[in-house]
Amino acid sequence: MGGFSYKEIYIEDGKRVLEVNILPEKHCNFDCIFCPIGRSYKKVDTPQSFNEMDNSLKELETMIENNKVELVYINSKGEALVNNKIDDIINLIKNKGVPVRLLSNGYLLWRDEYVEIANKCDEVIGEIKAVSEEDFQKIQRPIEGYTLKEYISNMALFNKQYKGKFILEVTIIKGYNDTEESVNKIKSIINELSPDKIIIEKMNDERFKKKLGISDERFNEISEVLLNT
Repeated sequence: MGGFSYKEIYIEDGKRVLEVNILPEKHCNFDCIFCPIGRSYKKVDTPQSFNEMDNSLKELETMIENNKVELVYINSKGEALVNNKIDDIINLIKNKGVPVRLLSNGYLLWRDEYVEIANKCDEVIGEIKAVSEEDFQKIQRPIEGYTLKEYISNMALFNKQYKGKFILEVTIIKGYNDTEESVNKIKSIINELSPDKIIIEKMNDERFKKKLGISDERFNEISEVLLNT
């Protein structure tokens, strides 16, 4: 076995989806307080090399061939773009005639080399969790010197030139972005980013649900507002 890990094949919109994590352990440019994977003790925003990549690529190819995969979703422990073989991984999938969905927190989508890589994907998911600079620094703890304004601007610039489907995942967090004022800010961010699809999430992990989760009623209210932005 290689260094990748997989979820069971599942059906989404009638397609067989293979979800793959391409990082052996967490490598991220953020250190979010609610990350289900754990702490980012060393935040990284540069390419990282990992062992067993050749074996991992062969294993991925076999998984695609043997499971009649119709979409590969790269959803990793941290930021998948920091794997220095990310380009090879995407090329392998595309050469099999299979679409690629990439989850990125959006941080690296301002650098030309990563924009070029992400542009090869059929779908790219970006994320929004905090709506104020103070909260961004407090709960997402980005790599030093990075601001919320840059974060939003970089994703907006990426999407303006992107030809694929840009999906924005918004996570509603109690006490941070669940007020009327915060929801209005999220609406403004959505308008700036102009995503093709919006996904609204809330804290479902039991470790964080009690402190950061919102009620189903409030979640439904916010979702209705944001999905009709």
